[in-house]
Amino acid sequence: MDPKHKRLLRSQRLFLAEELLVDDMIMQYLYQEEILTESHLEEIQAEPSNKKKTLRLLDVLPTRGSRAFLHFIRALEKDFPWIKDKLLRLCEEDHESPPPLSFAVECGVPDRILSTVPTTQHLNRLAARLSSEWKSVLLDLGLSPADLYRCCADHPFTVQSQVLAGLVMWTQRNGREATVQRLLQSLQAADIPPSVLQQVFV
Repeated sequence: MDPKHKRLLRSQRLFLAEELLVDDMIMQYLYQEEILTESHLEEIQAEPSNKKKTLRLLDVLPTRGSRAFLHFIRALEKDFPWIKDKLLRLCEEDHESPPPLSFAVECGVPDRILSTVPTTQHLNRLAARLSSEWKSVLLDLGLSPADLYRCCADHPFTVQSQVLAGLVMWTQRNGREATVQRLLQSLQAADIPPSVLQQVFV
């Protein structure tokens, strides 16, 4: 998820907990669009009050890739238009300046390779460094839960091989659009520390 959208959902947690009713229609829409999994539905429904259901949903959404915010907004359209309007307005007003050092610089990525497709060596190094957040990264890059399942099924013995298979799948599907810069966006959205990525793209 875009860091801007993460900030917005975090800043509006209490407002959303008071105003939003997490009903079955919202949950089923997000499930249909593969934003929530079946286990997410069970976790959220198990919460004892609507406020806690909403807060649990807000914990899950930022981990569900770049499409999560858009589909959350669409889920609000019919029954909660005033919430949708407020979130979109605040989103437009968010002009927080970028940090003085860009994520790419902090990760030690040379400018000249940002617009290039990462090499197999880059992807292999990255796969060795990612841990539990690898699925969030691949979902943010546009792979589906079915794609992730296939990566796990085809490479059952090591997580590194599963991650590498997913990254290779992404580059093959997206061709020249599968750039280092696009990959860095998803790594940043998954809150991967720049220190983890040092020496990956040299």
